[in-house]
Amino acid sequence: MDFADENKDLVWELDGFNQKQEAIDFAMGFENKLCVFSGTVGQLYTNYNIFFPQEETRKLVILPNPYAHHDTFHGIPEAAVSATGLYIIPGENGGGVQLTIPFKSGKIRYRKVPLQTGIRLINLRRPQSDPFLPVLMKGDLREMDKTTPCLHLHRVHLGKLSTHSNMEIDGVRKAIAHLLASIQ
Repeated sequence: MDFADENKDLVWELDGFNQKQEAIDFAMGFENKLCVFSGTVGQLYTNYNIFFPQEETRKLVILPNPYAHHDTFHGIPEAAVSATGLYIIPGENGGGVQLTIPFKSGKIRYRKVPLQTGIRLINLRRPQSDPFLPVLMKGDLREMDKTTPCLHLHRVHLGKLSTHSNMEIDGVRKAIAHLLASIQ
């Protein structure tokens, strides 16, 4: 049995992309900068490589670093991770990346802000015990308007890690925050 058979959450399809190369390039810019969650095995990966098998030209594969077991968090329940409705998109004129924040009403669907600014603003409104900790899952690489690649964000809810020690929970928080801070 090969790796892809064991954890299908780490094999992402690229068939539906109109601008496949742009999506690939965009995704590669986030390698080891956002954690990847697999609900199938209940693991959160902080150290991985993105691989595009030549024999499977329409797939992106997340390969956790086999020599960095300490960079994988185990026993993360699917209920501890939820969709956010927030997206990371390329910045205009090649200027970094932006976060889209949806509006609940009105003609404008969402507002774009620099990613780090958006994360900081969201966390200012959240209790310190429940920070915004974004992660990626299978299906989060998408096209926003049939041409613009984007990454939908999920988030980890620390309060739902009931079987983990305070030290493990703090490790999850620190790992996600550390990687997130590296994104420009």
